[in-house]
Amino acid sequence: MRALQIAGTGMMAQQTNVEVISNNIANMSTTGYKRRRAEFADLLYQNVRRVGSQSSETGSVLPSGAQLGLGVKTSAIYRIGEQGSLQQTENRFDLAIRGNGFFQVQLPSGEIAYTRDGTFGLSAEGQVVTAEGFLVLPGISIPAAAVDVTINAAGEVLAKLDGQVNPQNVGQIQTAIFANEAGLEAMGENLLLATPASGQAQLAAPGQPGHGQMLQGFVENSNVNVVQEITNLITAQRAYEMNSKVITASDEMLSTLSRMR
Repeated sequence: MRALQIAGTGMMAQQTNVEVISNNIANMSTTGYKRRRAEFADLLYQNVRRVGSQSSETGSVLPSGAQLGLGVKTSAIYRIGEQGSLQQTENRFDLAIRGNGFFQVQLPSGEIAYTRDGTFGLSAEGQVVTAEGFLVLPGISIPAAAVDVTINAAGEVLAKLDGQVNPQNVGQIQTAIFANEAGLEAMGENLLLATPASGQAQLAAPGQPGHGQMLQGFVENSNVNVVQEITNLITAQRAYEMNSKVITASDEMLSTLSRMR
């Protein structure tokens, strides 16, 4: 009985849906997190009577045919790049991007990762690093004698030194944009890696065409909408229950057949 297998694929699909929703809810307080959405596609169809085939020797053609669907599968889990709300932190090294773009981070392996999490600080050498201690490119060092640091909307890092009137420009943070942000590969710790699907990173100063502006003393919150996620969770739960009822009904039908003599 095909209904058992078809309903089984439906339950597996809704299980995946619930897992995606639960990950969104779990990360509702994660800085820079972008919510995900599961997408599904129907499986192959079995042709009982192929549409368009001849139904008689006179050349008459079947107008619709008969196709039986075999269930559903997960086709993709998309990342929704909608801007999250901005939260003021009063930390002078916390940064947020208002608009498109990612910060560049150099991993210990030498790879370049990308993130929207601008929770930064200083290393023992005075370099701007992430919360995990990874270097924020292009590798900006703050002088030890700096009494204040300002990062403007264009990403320029200006350090005010003790005894000097004019601040010193010690570097500029660039942002990266991609032709297909959904093609970036998540690796955890709020970091993403470029893939052939995302295309190469296009670097420019914040505020340039296609690149958002930099905000000092802010971080970007998760863009998860809890009310929407709970609604999606209830819908997925009901779909799961309906598929389980199909399995129960199919089992009862098979039980009836097994009792026939």
